[in-house]
Parts: sequence; structure tokens; C-alpha cells
Amino acid sequence: MSTSTAKKPTASLKTKDILALAFGAMIGWGWVVLAGGWLLQAGVVGTLLAFLVGGAVVIMIGLVYAEMASAMPENGGEHVYSYRALGRKPAFICTWAIIFGYVSVVAFEAVALPTVVDYILPSYSVGYLWTIAGWDVYFSWVMVGVIGSIAMTWINYIGVQTAALLQKTVTLLILVAGVMLITGSFFQGSIATIESPLPNGFGGTFSVLLMIPFLFIGFDVIPQAAGEMDVPKKKIGQLLVISVVVAILWYMFLSLAVAMVLDTEALKGSSLAVADTMREIVGAEWGRTLIVFAGIAGIITSWNAFFIGGSRAIYALAESGDLPACFAKLHPKYKTPTNAILLIGAFSTLAPLMGRQSLVWLVNASGVGIIIAYIFVVYSFIVLRNKEPEMERPFKVAYGKAVAWLALACSAGMLLLYMPFSPSALSAKEWAMVAAWFGLGGLLLALNKESKKHSEVAASRITQTTASE
Repeated sequence: MSTSTAKKPTASLKTKDILALAFGAMIGWGWVVLAGGWLLQAGVVGTLLAFLVGGAVVIMIGLVYAEMASAMPENGGEHVYSYRALGRKPAFICTWAIIFGYVSVVAFEAVALPTVVDYILPSYSVGYLWTIAGWDVYFSWVMVGVIGSIAMTWINYIGVQTAALLQKTVTLLILVAGVMLITGSFFQGSIATIESPLPNGFGGTFSVLLMIPFLFIGFDVIPQAAGEMDVPKKKIGQLLVISVVVAILWYMFLSLAVAMVLDTEALKGSSLAVADTMREIVGAEWGRTLIVFAGIAGIITSWNAFFIGGSRAIYALAESGDLPACFAKLHPKYKTPTNAILLIGAFSTLAPLMGRQSLVWLVNASGVGIIIAYIFVVYSFIVLRNKEPEMERPFKVAYGKAVAWLALACSAGMLLLYMPFSPSALSAKEWAMVAAWFGLGGLLLALNKESKKHSEVAASRITQTTASE
């Protein structure tokens, strides 16, 4: 058994911490920078339809997660469920896939931060270093991302309570700015402003739908840190579902707000449609600045949440013996998985050196990993409903098997959107990143001498994990 199993992370996360963690993870910088593009591609009807359809799929997957998180409240989420249902190797694939998504988001936020600073301090980039994929990388630009990454690593290193406090504080800023924009649009905007409700037919809707996995990844951070939550087990499931519903409403109302204030011509001329919408609503430049700062807050919440989720997923793999045991180490004082956090911090700190375009490819590729993980989790749910019908399930999904099979079919359908025959297929570079990530995982699993030694111990521990603990 790994040395970490004798000591577990401290259960200290309360209701507000959990909601801020999941909602903040799902609401990053994307709502500020992407909304204008959604409306130009899909129109307001197509955009709302994409979020309704995609959101329904996410809710079904979220319900599956909610039941299992309340039944098996242990750090590791996907790893615990898939190990218990399917065994060691499928669990490794599932967890390695979701780590791909988490690490990609963390790396991208380290690039998003210096990029958004351009909107506050134009032309601050100095000290040309090199060009990658057409993107010029500057020393000052890199240093903003590096400093932010080091700060985020330190915050997570010194304890989940510190990270949770940051998450609550910054999420509040996002909510204030978003509520101001949405309510203001009903006074200053008009439905008559909407010129092309569905400009490109349903093709535009599919282009927005493709972004759903990336936009909504984050609710699954709750299961990753379930062992650190000080709430009733049933409430873990309830909070997960609530966070997904709130995120869906957030994206839909923000899209509608922008469409009611900015016409098509204004959208085409705007680099930050949400920020320009707020400037129009308040009639002053400070409105745009407020949204930019709310966007920075979104970067921080997403960055922070995926540090938490990613490090706990790596910790779970290491504790089960499928990654080197050093990544299962808990800090003696802070009770955080220190080496797992430092590993993610290293990825995050190096990311700005790669420029923005290569990280966009990485994020697109990671969508495949996210969907694969969801498929494994949903199938694990189905297996456990049949295999262990008497398991205590504090949050039990009504018509659970039907919901799960529908979620499985929808997840498989979303995976097809990435395939070469799809209009929204990944590029060759992006598929190469997918292959490299899973190739690395296979190599680590094959080379890790501790794996066989720990697998039986891990299996025994996971199969005994229940809501009654």
C-alpha cells in the first residue's frame, strides 16, 4: 500500500465552496471571448438551441456523476467509479483521459491570462522570443503567464481551504458582472436588435455544440475532491446537478443579452462582444473594463478548479499504483497531494512558452479525452446498477438506467463530431496530440513497477468505499 493511504485529505469544503468550485470551473474566460462568435455562427436561436441540447446531455451525465459521487465519496471521482465497475486498466484509461482535459485547461489558462492583459495594457508585449504556429511569443507575455502559474501552484500547495476561499471571492465578481449585464440588457436592449436568429442554418448550431464539452468540463471537479467535502453525501450529488443547471442558464442568458444589444454589424466589429455589450449598457468605457476583469476572474476560477481536480485525479492513479508512488504523497501539514500539484504546476508554467495557437490545438484535442472519460463513467454507472443494486446511493437518479443509456448514446454521438468524417473534425496536429497523450499513458503504465504490487490493494480499498464511511 502506498504511504499516503494512512492519511487522507481533510474534509473541509462546505456548500458555498463546492458550488463556487464547480461553477467557477465551468465559467472561465470563454464566455467573454466566444459569445460574439457563437452568435455570428449560429445566431441567437442556434446558440440557445446548442446550449439546450448540449446542456441536456451534460445534465444527464451530471446526474450519473451525482449518484456515484454520493455513493462513493472519495477523492479520484472517475477513477473510483470505473475501477469498481470495470477494473484496473479501464479505470486507468478513463482517469488518464480526464486528466488530459484538466491539464489542457490549466495550460490554456496560463496562456489566456497574458492574452487578456492585452485588453488592459495594449502593446505591453516586449522582448520577442520566437514564433510558434504563427504566434509571436514575447518575454513580457510569457512572464505574466509564468508568474500567474507559480501563484496558482502555491495557492493549491498550501491547502484546499485557501484555494476554496480564492474561488468564492473571485466567483462573486463574475456573478456581479454577469447579473449587471443580463439585467441591463433588458432595459437597454431589444428583441428587435436580433437580425439573423439562425444565419447559417443548423450548421452553426453544430459548431457551437462542439464546444460544449470544453465549456462545461468542471462539474466533474466535485467528484474529484469528494473526499474533502464536509457536507451530507446526498448533498454532493444535489450540488453537482445545481452547478450544471446554473452554468447552462448563465451561458444562455449571456448570449441572449449580447444579441439584444449588439446587432450583426456590431458583432462583426467586436473582438470582445460581451465587454462591448456592457459598455453599451452603461454608456461608459468602465463597463467594458469591468467585463474584462470579470473575464480575468473567470480565468482564475477555472485555473484554480482544474488544479484541484487534476491533482486529485493524478493522486488517485498514484494511490492505486498506476502512476509512481511519489504522486500519492500528501503534505504532512496541508494534506494536499503536493507532487501532483507541482507536476501540474510545471505544465502550467511551461505552457506560455508554446504560444497561444498550439495551446488551442491542445484544448481542441482534449475534448476527445473528456468525452471518453464521460463514456467510461456512464458505462460504469450502468454496470454498478446491475452488479451492486444494493449499494447505498444517497442521491439516486430516477429511471437511472434509462438516463444512463441515453447519456451514453449522446456522449458517443458527441465523440463522432471529432472524427475525420465530421465537418467539425480535429486536425491532424490535434489527433497527433491525442495519440501522444494516450501513448504516454500506456508507457507510464507499462514502466511502472509498482502497478501490479498495488493493484490488489487498490481494488480492495475501492470496492469497500461506500457512502456510509
